[in-house]
Amino acid sequence: RPQIAGGDVGPVGMIGWTSPDGLALHGVLTLPPGPIRKNLPLVVLPQNNYWQRNTPGFDYWAQAFASRGYAVLQPNVRGSGGYGAAIRDAGRGAWGGKMQADLSDGVAELAREGVIDQHRVCIAGSGYGGYAALAGVTLQHGLYRCAVSVGGTSDLEMQMSYQGERYGFSFVSTRFWKTVLGDRSHWHDISPVNHAAQADAPILLIHGKDDTVVPMDQSDVMEKALRAAGKPVERLTLTGGDHWLLKEDTRIAMIKASVAFVEKYNPPDAAAPSH
Repeated sequence: RPQIAGGDVGPVGMIGWTSPDGLALHGVLTLPPGPIRKNLPLVVLPQNNYWQRNTPGFDYWAQAFASRGYAVLQPNVRGSGGYGAAIRDAGRGAWGGKMQADLSDGVAELAREGVIDQHRVCIAGSGYGGYAALAGVTLQHGLYRCAVSVGGTSDLEMQMSYQGERYGFSFVSTRFWKTVLGDRSHWHDISPVNHAAQADAPILLIHGKDDTVVPMDQSDVMEKALRAAGKPVERLTLTGGDHWLLKEDTRIAMIKASVAFVEKYNPPDAAAPSH
């Protein structure tokens, strides 16, 4: 990326914390370019495929937020690969529960160290990260000032039906999801769409029209539920956008919209609200 000067790239490193049930968890921390500062605003950025592993390096979305003055945490929650069977298997059935707590525990550790201001935090993500962003302000409360979901699942029952119809109900991916999501009776309770009325922060829904992994219906039903509940929601539909936003114009549009939304509800240069 020769067009990006070295001084414009924020420093990247690893941090660690321990979950209440004793798991040693880690994440990638990106800081704004320039002198190191304390009590920064934070964007939590869970990854698309949580079962993979975040490692230090150049991440265009994290660096976009960092360039505006935000610290960015990309957590490796339970279920992530590369940390052994105990961490991997701890992710089974943990969607919407302990995996969400892993995110907020990472935030608490950064606040304890004085790196970030715990009252100035937003959450954003795509794929699984989009689900986690929605869950962060519907299943959890009092943690985030805004949420950005890019191609995120809001209704797990509907998503699993879609995967079954598209790939076959005996297809390995469907069996995999049933393993990681836990018992089907639990899916309703951990679907953000069913808790839209409890959303406690503004939400931006971004979805590509050509997404065949998580269809745009997932954002449609979430938007409808939030509007019916009178909750603040904004929407961006990306024509020609697939799940990974491989086309340059869709990726740029996503970055601009998500950064502007976070700046609107969690200004990087604003003082923390009184509590």
